[in-house]
Amino acid sequence: MQIGCAPSFEEVVIEHGRAIYKYILSLVKHKELAEDIYQEVLLSAYLAYPSIKEQSKYKSWLFKIAINKCRDYWRKENKSKQFWKEEVYSYSVSFEPSAIPEEEVLHKFSAEQMAERVNLLPEIYRYPIYLYYYQDFSLIEIAKKSNLPMSTVKTRMKRAKERLYPKMKSLA
Repeated sequence: MQIGCAPSFEEVVIEHGRAIYKYILSLVKHKELAEDIYQEVLLSAYLAYPSIKEQSKYKSWLFKIAINKCRDYWRKENKSKQFWKEEVYSYSVSFEPSAIPEEEVLHKFSAEQMAERVNLLPEIYRYPIYLYYYQDFSLIEIAKKSNLPMSTVKTRMKRAKERLYPKMKSLA
């Protein structure tokens, strides 16, 4: 590089290009993807090169472009994954065959039997089980609602399950 003169874009790439590529590779962990993003970084840098004023900032400027390109890739990737989670799942659910009436009756019957067995538990065990499995409360919410320490709630849940296990085996 010439002293006092602005370096050409080619000189900047020769000096910092390898470090930029390695940085991108360390972020995305995939060689071909890193090469693609590196090309995008070089293109963006080339287009914006005339606007940079301070020579001392070339390296940090290139690294900033690189991280932004990686972030763009990750955002795009997350949107794609979200599509597959939401859209494809909802599509597949809408085409699932409905349950056979006999299976629905059996499921309802076994759910009623399970509820009967839960009702046979002492109140201190029945209450957390009911909140957890029938009202979808978390253990933290159960502890707050019942003004008990978390350890007590966990112990009661464990003991309730131990008492229910032999009774539930007969349903299977």
